[in-house]
Amino acid sequence: MPEQFTHFDASGNARMVNVGAKTDTVRQATAAGAISMSRQAYDLVRAGTVKKGDVLGVARIAGIMAAKKVDRLIPLCHPLAITGVDIEFSFDDTRCAIEIAATVSITGRTGVEMEALTAVSVAALTVYDMCKAVDKAMVISDIRLLRKSGGKSGLFVRPSAACYSEGQREDHLVGE
Repeated sequence: MPEQFTHFDASGNARMVNVGAKTDTVRQATAAGAISMSRQAYDLVRAGTVKKGDVLGVARIAGIMAAKKVDRLIPLCHPLAITGVDIEFSFDDTRCAIEIAATVSITGRTGVEMEALTAVSVAALTVYDMCKAVDKAMVISDIRLLRKSGGKSGLFVRPSAACYSEGQREDHLVGE
């Protein structure tokens, strides 16, 4: 039987999932995404010479702050006492893209996938904001969950293929 959506009750009404009976476990999620831009904007970011300042430093702080505010942005998310947020950037010279990865950690009763995804999204939006004077055609793309661990559902590692069937996806779920 396929899993049911947890944010709906038996009548189909939206609800916040009750996590009160769950036990605290160490949980972690890593998400990634990219922002591609013109060669000019890319070279400025890479050289650290964008007029607004340290683009990646500001984007890192913005992503961390966003991970801590997810319950204020997404209606059915729980407020969480996050224990760690790490944001990394890497440069793809071929695509003139900055890859963004965020890892969020917690010891708690619910996962931090939304926090990791939001951190990547806001970090990318911050890069856009700081570089838009040079390039308004930037593209934010490929925001996705790469890995999550902890909780009842256990370990998830994203398949390497962009498209996959349900059967392939199940190979990447490992229960605890």
